[in-house]
Amino acid sequence: MRKVQLFLVFMAVTVSLTAAELPPSFYDAMGTMKNENVLCVKNYNAGASITESYTDFESLDKDTTIVSRSGENNSSIPFLQAHINSQVVGKAQLDWESVDPYPETTGRHTVLSTNEENLTGAFSIERFIQLAFNGTLGGGPEWLPCG
Repeated sequence: MRKVQLFLVFMAVTVSLTAAELPPSFYDAMGTMKNENVLCVKNYNAGASITESYTDFESLDKDTTIVSRSGENNSSIPFLQAHINSQVVGKAQLDWESVDPYPETTGRHTVLSTNEENLTGAFSIERFIQLAFNGTLGGGPEWLPCG
């Protein structure tokens, strides 16, 4: 009985070690993958979107805080704000856009402001972005893009 138990333990260990090995193609694919970290937040009531994107980075240390209020029940003005603090070696793109939540007669939303910032190298980012609209809900979920 003791030999059977030892054999079963040996087989279980051998099977688990064999299952843990991955084919070389897995390691090749992992070695060629690009690093990517993307955050996109939209607030349709405020007519605002913010995108924070990091790609091809060697190192990334970020602390991002997003606050989004819809202004429902007339409790407050709708807004979207972001506090971004990051240290990067690589590429970064920060986009934000503010549009009129009320569509024109054509169904399009007037762009009030837009910003795109592209950075490459070793750098530190600290931004505070606040986008607000003093109005009520307008439009649908398809009209506010990510950058």
